[in-house]
Amino acid sequence: MVRLAPIAANLPATVPFVGPETLERQAGRPFAARLGANENGFGPSPRAVAAMQAAAGEVWKYADPTSHDLTHALAAHHGVQACNIIVGEGIDALLGLLVRLTVAPGDVVVTSDGAYPTFNFHVAGFGGVLDKVPYRNDAEDPQALLARARQTGAKLVYLANPDNPMGSWHDGTAITAMLDGLAPDALLVLDEAYAEFAPASAIPKIAADDPRVIRMRTFSKAYGMAGARVGCAIGHPDLIAAFDRVRNHFGMNRTSQIGALAALADQDWLAQAVAEVDRARGRIAAIAADNGMTALPSATNFVAVDTGRDGAFARRLVDALATEGVFIRMPGTAPLNRCIRISCAPDPELDILATALPQAIQSITRA
Repeated sequence: MVRLAPIAANLPATVPFVGPETLERQAGRPFAARLGANENGFGPSPRAVAAMQAAAGEVWKYADPTSHDLTHALAAHHGVQACNIIVGEGIDALLGLLVRLTVAPGDVVVTSDGAYPTFNFHVAGFGGVLDKVPYRNDAEDPQALLARARQTGAKLVYLANPDNPMGSWHDGTAITAMLDGLAPDALLVLDEAYAEFAPASAIPKIAADDPRVIRMRTFSKAYGMAGARVGCAIGHPDLIAAFDRVRNHFGMNRTSQIGALAALADQDWLAQAVAEVDRARGRIAAIAADNGMTALPSATNFVAVDTGRDGAFARRLVDALATEGVFIRMPGTAPLNRCIRISCAPDPELDILATALPQAIQSITRA
């Protein structure tokens, strides 16, 4: 018999997300429109593609375990020191390392009910105790998070700004106010995966060496490199240095490092991608309105669409769209689960959505 350690033995055999590839295998055909994983269908910078192609022949080499060039480029980009930056295999991996560093079995971690589930997955995996507060007006509630953290003595407080799965956001001043109320032994985990899509006012002005917060950024969204798995954390040098105690020092992909460095240097492409996403958000809102639904305001590369019904209806709609060849997702917690979540994409995929959505609605209302 497999002899699992106690924490692992008591975890459910599950994963936070079912990938579209799994759904395609189950259906026996590919999706015509891939609109459910918050990927950037407008793609990466051509410079990044060319750099990775040029590097492919040297894939026999390990990646630089310090990610030196990328770390220093990110530090310059964010106006911080290299000692404030740690590069990792996407925000997901960095969240796991952070939890491993800071959460002992039984420690309380506060998050929002319905927020990004991969963070919860890591907390459970290291024996932490999750305590959740509800969303307020379809957004995470900084003051409720803060109050619960003080009540429970939480080690970590997780907040995504902008938020997944609702696309909502807070002004940066709300985040700095939250820091001012944080208990001395608590750490705010500020997930800024969608920061490039947000208004400038949403990004708080926080010193890089502020010990009360660690900020997470990624190349998966605006930079269009989800498959490359490159992210970074920005924080106090002592906390950043601690990642070396637990991280996989050869976990980074060398080709991805090179591609991310080239993508970071091509800010014109980034601006173009952000503009395309903004246009796609408008089109998704129009498609939703044409079908009697309401798109919620979004500062991300996806749109949460209020179906005007309940979670059961939204689930049937997700499944009906899959039958029509369109992959989307939905929030998993009420009342957020009255919505469906649609990723921004180029027009050909949104054309498919525009055709498939009324057919899907008709199929479930007939049933």
